[in-house]
Amino acid sequence: MTAPLTPPHEPDPHDPWAAPPSGSRLAPGGPASSPTAAERRAELAQGAATAVLVAATGFLLGLLWLWLAPRVPLVSDDTAVFLKNSEGEEAIGADGTFVLLALAFGLFSAVAVFLLRRRGGISLVVGLAVGGLLGSLLAWRVGTWLGPTSDVVAHAKQAGKGVTFDAPLELHAVGAAVLAWPIAAMLAHLVLTWVWGPRDPEPDPGEFWGAAGAEPVPGAGFGAGAGAVSGPGHGSGFSHGSGSGDASGSGAGEKGGAEGWPPRRS
Repeated sequence: MTAPLTPPHEPDPHDPWAAPPSGSRLAPGGPASSPTAAERRAELAQGAATAVLVAATGFLLGLLWLWLAPRVPLVSDDTAVFLKNSEGEEAIGADGTFVLLALAFGLFSAVAVFLLRRRGGISLVVGLAVGGLLGSLLAWRVGTWLGPTSDVVAHAKQAGKGVTFDAPLELHAVGAAVLAWPIAAMLAHLVLTWVWGPRDPEPDPGEFWGAAGAEPVPGAGFGAGAGAVSGPGHGSGFSHGSGSGDASGSGAGEKGGAEGWPPRRS
């Protein structure tokens, strides 16, 4: 029978999840160190700048939408305004064009933010999402402002009877259209960070705790080893060397062989 190498009342010095020794302190620069106020302000400033720059590109999205979106043809007979092609899909095409352009702008903005700020951060992701949402709203307004007038009656009178004119540029699925940009930007940034983002090194539990005094030597104070000893009688026991040669054991009976058990002291 062999004895355990570590007594039950002593913790394993090689256990990385064991409680820190008495008098230890958290090493500086560890993962639990919180950012300073200056670092927080810098992160907020980066997030705000990202939101403003991304939202400003919404003006370009509005111009492209105005240029590429199909027009809905209308015609008037001096009494009412009608669709020239009642089975046309130009209105759906305008929404689809906006969504496709918004997805492309979301991908472009995510790549640009990732290349400029490869380390990432929650402030950059929030700024990217807010900027994409504001950019979509700006593009929607730019397209409707610069497009055909929304006063269809005045436009019909100006065009004349039987003359085809363009309907106002509108978004029918506003919710899905304005959310396409921020959702695409966040997903693209997440994928880029996951694939090409910087990797943190695996933490070493021994580096987190700086001992106040000297480091304990494994096995110090327990002698050279531990093993099973058997006396000349019928008993067997464990022997833990402590430098003085003391031994303790347990037997099957109270008396052993010729010398007796426990050993006699001189």
